[in-house]
Amino acid sequence: MTVNRPILPMGQRPKLLELQGVDKTFNGAVVALRRMNLVVHEGDFLSLLGPSGCGKSTALRLIAGLTRPTAGRILWSGGQAAGDLGVVFQEPTLMPWATVAQNVWLPFRLRGQSFASVKAQVTEALELVGLGGFLDAYPRELSGGMKMRVSIARALVTNPRLILMDEPFAALDEITRQKLNNDLLQLRGQIGCTVIFVTHSVFESVFLSDRVIVMAARPGRVIREVVVDAPYPRDLAFRMSPDYAAQCRIASEALALAMGEAA
Repeated sequence: MTVNRPILPMGQRPKLLELQGVDKTFNGAVVALRRMNLVVHEGDFLSLLGPSGCGKSTALRLIAGLTRPTAGRILWSGGQAAGDLGVVFQEPTLMPWATVAQNVWLPFRLRGQSFASVKAQVTEALELVGLGGFLDAYPRELSGGMKMRVSIARALVTNPRLILMDEPFAALDEITRQKLNNDLLQLRGQIGCTVIFVTHSVFESVFLSDRVIVMAARPGRVIREVVVDAPYPRDLAFRMSPDYAAQCRIASEALALAMGEAA
């Protein structure tokens, strides 16, 4: 399953996709996004940060192809192939009647591939998220954090170029959330995937990301990009550092501006 893609330094990463002047209007009246421009590079960990209603989740759905832009274009470098995307939603969205392994098998099942033919990939994905011993467990037997790990394993089992994550840890307690933040960065370092992560948390966005895209609402648009140039891996020492506090302050000021523009 795993293809270890090297993560190049920022400035040396090839372009993965680009949003060019993207608008999205619902029901001919509600303007969710207007002239959104965004470039995503191979190996980026990019967070979309902004107030509720600023179009963060809409942007993710557009990139995922779950809805189409009203105007503008989304261009993939080299085109988009099946399996290029993995998606993790705010809720784990697991099938309660299926085992953990069967839930992770789902992307392959939708392609008509048998469980036996991909069992090795399913097992590897679950081992990567720390659930190698839970293949035969059912969702009701898992904690909230474990369910989210299953959802992450399902997103990465096809080895996508890009993983989209829509506030996946928002409903979890702070201890579990920080642990999953740490694990997500470790996982990204192992497989070299590109991540676009939606969050309302300044602290989470700065800890995880090398680029924080701050958005304002009405209509949704990018107003600032905050580059977090702290090296990976990041840990508790980074969370406690003056550099982290300074970057959080910069992102907080940008978010305050975004909220003022949305008012």
